[in-house]
Amino acid sequence: MLHGFPDNCRIYEELAPLLSAAGRRVIAFDFLGFGLSDKPPGFLYSFEQQLADLKAVVDDLGVGPVIPVAHDAGGPAAINFALDHPQLVSSLCLLNCYYASSAALRFPELIELCSDPALKKLALAIMTDPKQAGWLLRFQQGLFEEGAPPELRARFESILQPIINENFVRTPGSGPAFLSMASDARANLEYNNRRVAALREFRAPVRLIWGIYDPYLTRGVADDMASRFSRATLKALDANHWLQIDVPHLVAKAMLEPA
Repeated sequence: MLHGFPDNCRIYEELAPLLSAAGRRVIAFDFLGFGLSDKPPGFLYSFEQQLADLKAVVDDLGVGPVIPVAHDAGGPAAINFALDHPQLVSSLCLLNCYYASSAALRFPELIELCSDPALKKLALAIMTDPKQAGWLLRFQQGLFEEGAPPELRARFESILQPIINENFVRTPGSGPAFLSMASDARANLEYNNRRVAALREFRAPVRLIWGIYDPYLTRGVADDMASRFSRATLKALDANHWLQIDVPHLVAKAMLEPA
C-alpha cells in the first residue's frame, strides 16, 4: 500500500484490518522522508527514489507476486513498478491517484506552488515557516473539503488532518521530503508521458476505485487512466480524495470483488 504526499501510510489504518480479516496479507510502509521512516538530511527525494523504495520492500520481504495499491502520488511508483517488473505484479489497484498528463488532471494549489521552479524560493520560505506553512495547509485542506458532505468533512478533520499535520510538526519532519517530491512532480509527469503507450501492454487486471467528490483527481482523471489499460475496471464511490478513510468498508469490498 503506497501513500502520496504530504501524508503517510497511516491513511490505510482503517482499510488494512478489513483486508487482513478477509485473509489478505497487507503491507503498508512509509516512503523515505515521510511518517516514521528515516529522514537523512540533504537527501534528494524523488519519484525514482520512491520506485526504488517499493522494489526494496518487495525484495526484502521476499513476497510476490504483489498487488500494489496506489493512492495520490503513489500512483507513479505503483504503475512504473508494474511496468518494470510485470512478473512481480498479479494486479494493480489504483485509488484516486494519477500517472501521466491528462486534460482532466489538476494538481492542488499547494503542489502547484511547490512544483513551479520560478516559485522555488517562495515555496521554501513559506514551507519552512511554521506559521505560514500551517496557514497554507489549512487553506489547502479547506479546498479539499469543498463539495464533500458534512460526514466526510468530519472524518477528514478528525482522522486525516492530524496525520498530515503530524508529518510536518514532528522532528525531524517531512517538510524536506515534501518539497523535494513536489519539485520533481513535473519532471515525473514528463517521464510517465513517455511510457503511456506501455500501459496498453500491461496484461494483468487493473482495478480503479475512485472517490467522486475529489476536486482535483476527478472522475475524468479516472476515466482517462482506465482507458489506457487493456484490462481496467472502474468503481466510483461516494467519497472524497482519501476514500480509504471516508468509506473503508466500501473500498475493501470493491478491492475484494472477483476481477
